[in-house]
Amino acid sequence: MNLRKGCGRMSKRPPIVLNPMDTIAVLPHGAKKGEDPLELGAPLESNIMPGHKIARKAHEQGEAIIKFGQIIGRATQPIGAGEHVHSHNCAFSDHGQNYEIGCDYEAAKAAVPNLEARTFMGYKRANGTIGTRNYVALCSTVNCSSTVVHRAAQELQIEGAFDAYENVDGVAIFTHESGCGMNNKGLGFEILDKVLWGHATHPNVGMALFIGLGCEVMQISKMRENFDDPNQSLMDRFISMTIQEEGGTRKTIDAVKAKVRELLPELNKAKREECPASELKIALQCGASDGFSGITANPALGVASDMLVGLGATSILSETSEIYGAEQLLLRRAVSKEVGDKLVSQIHWWEDYVEMHKGSLDNNPSPGNKAGGLTTILEKSLGATAKSGSAPLTAVYDYAERVTEHGFVFMDTPGYDPVCGTGQIAGGAHMIIFTTGRGSAYGSKPAPTIKVASNDHLFASMPDDMDINCGDILSEGVTLEQKGAEIVEEILKVASGAPTKSEALGLGDNEFIPWHIGAVM
Repeated sequence: MNLRKGCGRMSKRPPIVLNPMDTIAVLPHGAKKGEDPLELGAPLESNIMPGHKIARKAHEQGEAIIKFGQIIGRATQPIGAGEHVHSHNCAFSDHGQNYEIGCDYEAAKAAVPNLEARTFMGYKRANGTIGTRNYVALCSTVNCSSTVVHRAAQELQIEGAFDAYENVDGVAIFTHESGCGMNNKGLGFEILDKVLWGHATHPNVGMALFIGLGCEVMQISKMRENFDDPNQSLMDRFISMTIQEEGGTRKTIDAVKAKVRELLPELNKAKREECPASELKIALQCGASDGFSGITANPALGVASDMLVGLGATSILSETSEIYGAEQLLLRRAVSKEVGDKLVSQIHWWEDYVEMHKGSLDNNPSPGNKAGGLTTILEKSLGATAKSGSAPLTAVYDYAERVTEHGFVFMDTPGYDPVCGTGQIAGGAHMIIFTTGRGSAYGSKPAPTIKVASNDHLFASMPDDMDINCGDILSEGVTLEQKGAEIVEEILKVASGAPTKSEALGLGDNEFIPWHIGAVM
């Protein structure tokens, strides 16, 4: 079914067949007991919720169930034509891993639109980076200093410290549950180091303060060795202190507040200027997905991703555990074997990682995903990968690694939203575009989140959280191209300072969650 073409307003849309090869159809409005949505002479034995699937044909036990033209699982029992297909009769199955790296690269390159240059109003930093926000960042190096960070930020806000500074967006808090009791050379340490440094030096941060206890493994002096700005342009705004040196909790809170107040006038001198859209790095993410996410919001974001690439900007797909089973669609578009091989190695690492912890990658979808109509990780991954559009895969990054390439890229992260977003922002993402079908209260700092609803009901029921509605792709016949263009326009508005719904709600101070890997000692 081609959703790129408008079809006019429909009061009740018939079952959706996404690919002629599909053996199931999706019910956009659900169906009641006794109805026969496909007119196969097989009335339903029970009610079915919107976004769920019914069989277009009979399936024998073990037979492949196909959606998006791809296998999403196999029948665990005989399924009659017209029957509800879900977790009671469909299960995860192994997928092929005979990867064809780069075989579709030329077609992917041709799919990138040729667009005229666009601009936004951003902050040009002294080190050459460009920001879309201007935050004061308070970062704890260890959990022991988290209370100091939260208390200092709270008191500054209550006292109205930022009220007189119109060019300062306020304070962003980065606290966590680690920083000590860890190997100072292990992967967990490296990740925390990259995440803290990536947030403190993010283009959306104008001034950063690191607060430690003093005796922890994550030493501030060690972090300074990572300072890679030859012009020292951030050093005068990179401040550190420890509770032990300041003389205790209360004195450190007062010292943090005094330092912020001292530097605010200088930080407020930053002014928005016209900047090329090609400098934007946009993270793509989905959470609390439903059966419509892979039909409306995710492919619309895929169109927007291709448009961003056409503008010379960067789009960052992540959530390795939620592309599992669909990685071939990305590998076929890889710019080189080296890029493809790095993604393959990440996939294999995840297989070993979940096995080591006695888990399964098909523990995903979540209960909420399944209630919304998603049955297996293969189905969810195929829908989630639609966010990537059709552009070539130009680079693959490790978690929280600094993103330097333009175009469509991939970053290895878990699927858990705050851990994923923390890594994407540490890599330099200016904002996150977050599609959801069940509803989400996610937000992020210093990079804001734009939330995109997959269906009309969600957009109407959570109006204070949702920025864009993709439900009208089905209800009003809006094309994917039109919706993709709408998303790009919203990105440019937000990059220029327009607040998102999550910013208006004050979200973002509790979503900083670095990926914790390694032994706690």
